[in-house]
Amino acid sequence: MSEGIDLNDIKRRMDGAINAFKHDIASLRTGRASANILDPVTVEAYGSRVPLNQVANVTVPEPRMLGISIWDKSMVNAVDRAIREANLGLNPIIDGQNLRIPLPELNEERRKSLVKVAHDYAEKAKVAIRHVRRDGMDGLKKAEKDGVIGQDISRSQSERVQKMTDDTISEVDRLLVDKEKEIMQV
Repeated sequence: MSEGIDLNDIKRRMDGAINAFKHDIASLRTGRASANILDPVTVEAYGSRVPLNQVANVTVPEPRMLGISIWDKSMVNAVDRAIREANLGLNPIIDGQNLRIPLPELNEERRKSLVKVAHDYAEKAKVAIRHVRRDGMDGLKKAEKDGVIGQDISRSQSERVQKMTDDTISEVDRLLVDKEKEIMQV
């Protein structure tokens, strides 16, 4: 490879970190109902742990209510238990083969703790992005040392990798600020 490293691969991996971060913050609860809130819930079903969406259908019938239609009647109590044990602060109400989950108002303390969780997710995303940058820089140093590329190409590509890193981290920061505003909005 006479060009050094594959910049498209670096970009793809950084975008993967952004997508993982978006998925993580989507599961954080704000003032309105979202089916994403239940993404981290896994249910003990048929001898193994499976995601909630493999045993039930999640809907948002009202702005402050989630509805769960469980496909197998024998799974109702297992789904109820899984939601309660997920520490999401939700208390399902069993209604036959369905669950209704009213979403309580978020108090100031809970909002601040959600913002802290969002900051933790952002930090994890930034660490992942920096790991991708490190891998790219190491690849460039090795290619230069092995004589595959020259010093000029190595320098220009390392500058491009650094610019991609800076842009991606600023995207994480922008998404974090937007989520903070959404969480703190009363």
